[in-house]
This record gives sequence, structure tokens and C-alpha cells, in this order.
Amino acid sequence: MAAAPSSGTTAALTPAARRGYGLGSVATGSFGTVPGLLLLPYLTDRLGVTAGLAGLIVFLPKAWDVVLNPVAGRISDRSTNPAGRRRPFLIRSGVLLAVAFVLLFSGPTSPTGVAATWVVLLFVGCATAYAFFQVPYVAMPAEMTDDYDERTRLMTWRVAILALAILVSGGLSPVIRDALGPVWGYRGVGLFVGALILVGTVGAWWGTRSTPMSRAATAGGSLRDQLAIIAASRSFRTLLTVFVLQALATGAMLAGVDYVARVLLGSSGASTVLFVCFVAPALLVTPLWQRVGEARGKRTGYVWGSLLLGIGALATLLTVQLGVAATAATVAVVGVGYAACQMFPLAMLPDVAADDTARTGEDRAGTYTGVWTAGETLGLAVGPFLYAGILALGGYVSSTDAAAAQPDSARSAIALGFTVVPAVLVAISLVVLRRYRLDEEVHR
Repeated sequence: MAAAPSSGTTAALTPAARRGYGLGSVATGSFGTVPGLLLLPYLTDRLGVTAGLAGLIVFLPKAWDVVLNPVAGRISDRSTNPAGRRRPFLIRSGVLLAVAFVLLFSGPTSPTGVAATWVVLLFVGCATAYAFFQVPYVAMPAEMTDDYDERTRLMTWRVAILALAILVSGGLSPVIRDALGPVWGYRGVGLFVGALILVGTVGAWWGTRSTPMSRAATAGGSLRDQLAIIAASRSFRTLLTVFVLQALATGAMLAGVDYVARVLLGSSGASTVLFVCFVAPALLVTPLWQRVGEARGKRTGYVWGSLLLGIGALATLLTVQLGVAATAATVAVVGVGYAACQMFPLAMLPDVAADDTARTGEDRAGTYTGVWTAGETLGLAVGPFLYAGILALGGYVSSTDAAAAQPDSARSAIALGFTVVPAVLVAISLVVLRRYRLDEEVHR
């Protein structure tokens, strides 16, 4: 199969277009990170919700997105808005997401049932708005350029900004929570992250206003027909399976950061240190991973990054017993791998969608990305749910002051859920990744 021919878009994007598109990652990174990092502790240690129920509360609204995202993709595929097929969704949905996120952490804290219901309803609202932001946003690269390497460069900008957004939102949110105290801390987090989401929304919407987008014919047939065609794509199935497994692994690790810091390392402030070590390497190594992709191919870079992610996670099982510094070192190795595991699949997805358009003459980019983001959402939702289940099996003691003594079984559960479980998931993903062949077909 030959490389996808031009679909009417400019191969080389301007730096302004790359930066503008990348700014959307401020919104996706902030929303994708902070609930996974702090919503579970908010439920268990602020509202007093049991670990098992808290896991369900975090999981179920995200599971709603699994159903909604393909629908959002199909709706954006069929959009005839004069301002573009994708961009109008960004500004409308992004603003709604920012408002809903502020409200998420601003509800009642008692009684527990009312407080938990508030979180469920607002998190469903956040998930709905996010679906109609994220799906069109992720679909845009396939329509912005038809060049294989240009998509890697575009994703380099996106992942670098994504890493910065994750670093700022995830690194500062625990600091804001701790500085403002138990009453106002989480409300301050809601305001802070809501503002970040708004900045990313406006930045992506405005920054891509002058970028030409291809307008291939919208694929005909029902949503079920289009999903069946997408399911028949071996390249897409393989790539999605790998990405979901790794999203599950990283979701579990993010959910565990606060517990590892407070319970195993004895310092709530260590959560910021670990989070920074997890994310900050991407700011330095993403350009290096871009060079690996251009020289050796995207799949090779993805394999190398996955190995570092899994090995780093497994090594953390040992270093968590040695203190904050040693744990931070192995988490930094995880971070180097994580950068690759974000950049390469996001650069490979537009290749799959563009290859489909080149073969069929029909644009299914929104439907592809709808299914993709549904899978990502599922992985990131099941990750905290899985971690909460491990805590429950270990006998984790929930409380309203975050100071309850934990039994040895709970301490073991905290460690295993943060290290061994993610490493096993990454190992399985590597076995699946061996089946991806589109890189070789494009370069024939």
C-alpha cells in the first residue's frame, strides 16, 4: 500500500499552526489529569465515600463517554458549519467543560450520599462536554496535513504542550488543595483547572483559525455501518488496543500517586514531586523521540518508549521502599517512556485515518477519533477503578481527614497497584503492538 496521497491540505504546517493546535492540549491535559489524580482521594478522604463506591463514581461517568464519543465523532464528521467541520465544537464544548469542572469540586460535602450524587452528576456533565471537545480536536491533524512526518512534528508540539499542561495542572493542584485547607482546597482546584481548560479552549480555537482543512466527502451510511468498517481495520484495532492497555496502566499509576506519597512515603507533598517526575521528562525528551520516529519509524519509537514505561514502573516497586529520591528517579524513567507513549500513537492515528480516506475517498476521521477517544477514556476510567478495587481488596480504610492508619495489606495494595499492575499491562500491550504494520506499508 502506498503512502496516502494529498487530500488538498498543505504538507508543511507553519509553526504558528503547530503551536495553535497544541494549545488545545492545555484543556485535554488538565481535564485528563486532575480527576484521575485527585477525584478518588476527594471522594475517599474528603467526602468519606468507601473505596469501592468511589471507584464506581470515578468510572461510570467516564464509561458514558465510551458510548458518546463515537456519536460525537459522527456528528462532527457530518457538520456543515461555515467555520469548519471541527473548530466550532472546540469553543462551545470547551467553555461548558470549564464551567462544569468548577462546579464539580464546589458541591456539598455532607451528607455523603448527597455529596456523592453531586459529583456523579457534574462528572457526567464534564464527560459529555469533553467528548464534544476532544473528539473533533483529535480528528483535526488528519485534515490539517497529508504528510507522514509532518504529523509527527505536529504531535511533538502537542505532546510538549500536553506535558507542560499536565505538569502545571497535576503538579499545582495538590499544592493548591493543601495550601487552602480541607474546606476550600478542592474548590480552589476546581477554579484553577477550569481556568486552564478555558485558556486551552480559546487558544486552540483561535490558533487554528487560518489553517486550511481538507474537506473530503463525509462517509455515507449509518454510524453502525461506519463502526463496522473501522472495526475491520487491522491497523486501527491493533493501535487502539495498545493505547487502551497503556491508558489503563497510566490511569492506575496516576490514581496511585497521592496514596503512594501519603501512605508509603509519609508526605503528601511528595505527590507533587512524583507527579513532576512522571510528566516533566516529556518537556525534554519529546523532540528526541521525534528524531527517533523520523529515523527509525513511529512503531519502533513506540516500542522503545513502552519498554521504558514498563521497566520504570516495575523498578518503582523496589525504590518505593527506599524513600522519595529513589522513587522519583524510577518514576522519571516512567516519564521518559510516557512521553513516547503519548506522542507516537497520536501521530499514528492520523496515518490510519488518512490511509482510509486515501483508499475510499470518504472522510471518517471523526468516527475514527470518536472510537479512539472512547477507548482512551475507558482506559483512563478503568485505571482508577482498578486501583480502587485493589485498595478495597487490600482493606484500605477511608476517612474524612485523610489520616486513618492503614493495615499492611493496604500498604501492599497501594504499592502493587502503582507498580506491578501497570508493568504487566504494558507488557501485554507490547505483544499486541508487534502486529502493527502500517509504518512498513507507508514506506514501501
